Amino acid sequence: MSMPLTFKTFAAIGLLSALATPPLAMAGPSEQAKRIHDRIAGVPPTEAELATMVGIISGSSSGLRDAALAVPLTNKNFYNVTLKNMYTPWTNEEQTVFAPLNDFTATMIGMIRDDRDFRGVLSEDIIYRGIDPADGLPAYSNDDNAHYEALESQGIDLSDEAKFASTTQSSVTGLPSNATSGVLTTRAAAKAFFVAGTNRAMFRFTVLNFLCNDMEQLKDTTRPPSRIRQDVSRSPGGDSRLFMNGCLGCHSGMDPMAQAYAYYEWTGEEGTEEGHLEYTQDSVQAKYHINANNFPYGYITPNNNWTNFWREGPNGWVGWDPDLPGEGVGASSMNTELAHSDAFAQCQVKKVFKTVCLREPTTTDDFTQFDTFVDSFKTSHNIKNVFADSAQYCMDEE
Repeated sequence: MSMPLTFKTFAAIGLLSALATPPLAMAGPSEQAKRIHDRIAGVPPTEAELATMVGIISGSSSGLRDAALAVPLTNKNFYNVTLKNMYTPWTNEEQTVFAPLNDFTATMIGMIRDDRDFRGVLSEDIIYRGIDPADGLPAYSNDDNAHYEALESQGIDLSDEAKFASTTQSSVTGLPSNATSGVLTTRAAAKAFFVAGTNRAMFRFTVLNFLCNDMEQLKDTTRPPSRIRQDVSRSPGGDSRLFMNGCLGCHSGMDPMAQAYAYYEWTGEEGTEEGHLEYTQDSVQAKYHINANNFPYGYITPNNNWTNFWREGPNGWVGWDPDLPGEGVGASSMNTELAHSDAFAQCQVKKVFKTVCLREPTTTDDFTQFDTFVDSFKTSHNIKNVFADSAQYCMDEE
């Protein structure tokens, strides 16, 4: 069984190679400011911006961090380019950056801009969209992505609250408020992960994107099989050992969690743009009962109640929140379980660190600082601060 890919696990591995790396020369305030701006906003600062940043760096005990918060983290390109490119791969199974802006990415960008509790990205009744009538944007539609494609093609400034703002997802999409679950019930997420299949894809890609681990890292063959659905054969290829040593490890934990998505379906065909998210209150989607003859004695999904079997056993490394019950009803509460984990916090910091520092942590100092960033994020739940802190840490590097 593979070990979970947490940063503390990597520390000992990276230490020897890191010790052989010569230290980088300390850059001056002007060079530091340029690097901060370029890495966060993706474009060089103007002369005025550079002067502002140099003044902050020279006059503040936390100069690099304050400079990052004051200038590049308010720049249009940080939102329209850096964050758009960072999060777009999370919105499709191909994990490609070459996809248009959509409601999933836009909502993540808006929550970062507005310093919202980032854990809510998986659970809140929230969506961001263009709001200025002067821009002539197509209205939001459950059936197409035209609104967000126009936001991008017209270069609408996503840092401008008068142009781009939040509202409740339920008021825009028509979903009941208790059926919304942050970006996971946006049109883009549904099109990518609720289409066809069994809705396990939504759970798998949520864990992959937001906890930075795949099913292999969560595999646990000690959990009971009582909630594994009928479509999973208990003797694949006629060999029950394959189930006991393989399939069981993922499905025993995944199936009772993915039950939270039992009322969701994407109405369109896979690989097409047509379709919308369908929610059938109190009625389990037919996909949860497919291939029932694979194992007729398997679990028959009756509702959207979920249980986290992985709170027991070897998956304690995830860092489940002891203040949560570990079970509940519906997508929002299940995704809150994921978002309140230590693995969620570590994953967000990992992605930001790599974006700003252009590398993974490798040295003992890196891992020490990384843990500090994680602890800070677990207190503030503010991703923008992680960008600023990472910039402060890495800006003496070439």
